[in-house]
Amino acid sequence: MSAKGIFFLVAGPTAAGKTSVLKTLLERAKGLEKDISVTTRAPRPGEADGRDYRFWTRERFEQRLKQGDFLEHAVVHGMDFYGTLRGPIEARLDQGVDIIKDIDVQGVEQVRAKMPYPRSVAIFLAPPGPLELLDRFRSRGGETEEALQRRLASATKEVRRIGEYDYLVWNEVIESAVEEIEAIRRAERARSEGRTQDAADAARTADAARRERREAAFRKAWHVDD
Repeated sequence: MSAKGIFFLVAGPTAAGKTSVLKTLLERAKGLEKDISVTTRAPRPGEADGRDYRFWTRERFEQRLKQGDFLEHAVVHGMDFYGTLRGPIEARLDQGVDIIKDIDVQGVEQVRAKMPYPRSVAIFLAPPGPLELLDRFRSRGGETEEALQRRLASATKEVRRIGEYDYLVWNEVIESAVEEIEAIRRAERARSEGRTQDAADAARTADAARRERREAAFRKAWHVDD
C-alpha cells in the first residue's frame, strides 16, 4: 500500500513572501497540490471559483461548519467566512498526494488539533528581520506609519511562536526558501514512505549545524528571546 500524503502548512507574517514561495514551489514540484480555501466573500476581478477560492454563500458555509466539515475556519472583519475543508484534503492525502497551504497562525492551531504531526507538517516562513518587513509594508503603500507599526507589532508576536512549528524557513532569498521547503518535503516523505526513520533523521541531522546557526541569527534579528 502506498504511503499517504502529507499536509504542509506554511504560515508567517503578512509580507513574509508566502505567495511567491508557494507559487515557485508548485510550479516545479510533482505530487504536490495547493489547497483551495472556501470563502463567503464575493469574487474579485480576475478570480475564478475553484481556482482561487471556492465561493460559497454564508448559509452553505454555516451549514457545513455545523456538520464539522472544516479543519479550520475564521471570520474576517466580522463578516466574511474563510475555511479549509476536511473532505477534499483527506481524499487527496489518502491517494498519496501532498497538499500545501498558505495559512495564518490561528489556522495552524486549528488544523494541528485535528490533524497533528506527522499527518500535517507546520512550516514557519519568516522575513529576514523587522526592518526588512517594515520596508515591505511601506512599499505596498496606502497605510499610515501608525498602521504599519501595528502590523509590525502583530508580525513580531507571530514570530515569537516559532517554537510551535516543526520547521523554520528564513526567507532571505526566495530560491533558497523554496529549496529548503523542498528538502523538508523530501525528508518527511522519506519518513512517511517507510524508507526507515533514519532517512528523515539523516536529512535533519545533515542540516542541523547550519540550521542552529541560522536560527540563532534569526532570533537575534527578531529579538525573540528578549
